[in-house]
Amino acid sequence: MSFPTTDGAKLTPIDVNTTLSWSNILYSQTLNAGVVVGNPVYYDGVNWKLATTQNAVGLCSSSTSVTTRGYISGLSGLTADTWYAKDTSGNFISVFDNTSQCIGCATSTTEMIIQLGGIIGYLPGKAIFSGGYVADYVNTIDYIIITTTSNSTDFGDLTLARRWSAPCSNTVRGIFGGGSNGSASTIVDYVTIIINSNATNFGNLLSNKTIDRMAGCSSSTRGIFAGGDDNGGKTNLIEYINLVSTGNAIDFGDLSIATSGLAGCSSPTRGVFGGGFGAGVQINVISYITIATTSNSTDFGDLTIVMDNDSSCSSSTRGVFGGGYDSAVTNVISYITIASTGNATDFGDLTSARNVLASCSSTLRGVFAGGDTGAYTNIIDYITIASTGNATDFGDLSAEVTGPTGCSNNHGGLSWKY
Repeated sequence: MSFPTTDGAKLTPIDVNTTLSWSNILYSQTLNAGVVVGNPVYYDGVNWKLATTQNAVGLCSSSTSVTTRGYISGLSGLTADTWYAKDTSGNFISVFDNTSQCIGCATSTTEMIIQLGGIIGYLPGKAIFSGGYVADYVNTIDYIIITTTSNSTDFGDLTLARRWSAPCSNTVRGIFGGGSNGSASTIVDYVTIIINSNATNFGNLLSNKTIDRMAGCSSSTRGIFAGGDDNGGKTNLIEYINLVSTGNAIDFGDLSIATSGLAGCSSPTRGVFGGGFGAGVQINVISYITIATTSNSTDFGDLTIVMDNDSSCSSSTRGVFGGGYDSAVTNVISYITIASTGNATDFGDLTSARNVLASCSSTLRGVFAGGDTGAYTNIIDYITIASTGNATDFGDLSAEVTGPTGCSNNHGGLSWKY
């Protein structure tokens, strides 16, 4: 990005709280009428004007300066750890898609790190794995950076030790719904993915239902939970939450089969669920929903094998299902094209056959972690979603764990990404 200059213009670095900012000091330039501190602005060759399209090059920081990158203070009404874009009136908005221009991330109610155009330069894709069972139920949350290969690092703790939670996430929040700590749980809790910390209560599952072994998936704004065990009985319930607020889940519709141990993935428009245990047997059924609506699921096709306790991840176009249990644990990976319908196609194999594993993704990589090979494992392996082939070793979780949950801030269901 190049910054505009005129005769007499000067760029001066200012060190604020150790974060370097660049302020364009206005000598021969002026602010257009109505521009106030905090407004996103652009330069038209004469004046700095309010930016109402994807043309912001900075924020007005005083009556005589514009901050073009780095740190800005003196704002108001922001929510810490939240990304902001602008609407067509130049106002900050915290829910936006790829038609909006990203402005930056708030560090407090009055301060922001400017990251114009997108957040790719601010943080890489981050995956988190939560809970599970080791010698007992655990509340551990680990994380990895998806673009690297390495062992996981401590992130924080869940509000309740449990396994088999259902995940969903957007670029800001990771959500964990339900699960089991000996009995099924009603709890939904969340973390801010870019900040390592303990989870916070989000709300409860629909009508305080106690459900574990659900599937989860999400768009940028809505998280979906489907199926599961409701105190030992299988359910076909689909429910949803608003990811940008907090509160209890709301009824969405029903799966075609009451199923537990199924896996979910998504594009920005569709949620897809595959496998599971229903009607007393493992199944290979794949079904889908349109995330922005509320309705019952529709038949999509079949997996390559019958399985439950499988896992799934996706890019915006391709869903991938890996691992699970048929008559034994499996290493099979298969894939679908989310926008179409049809049966799954063979993708390759995991590095180790296992079930009750976690998975998540960036737009390029799918990652599978933990699970049960016959013994609990700490394996993390990965695939390149757009190709086909066997998984490759990534590193290890902090413990050998079965039944963890995985989500990320850059998966295929998001309508704007890093």
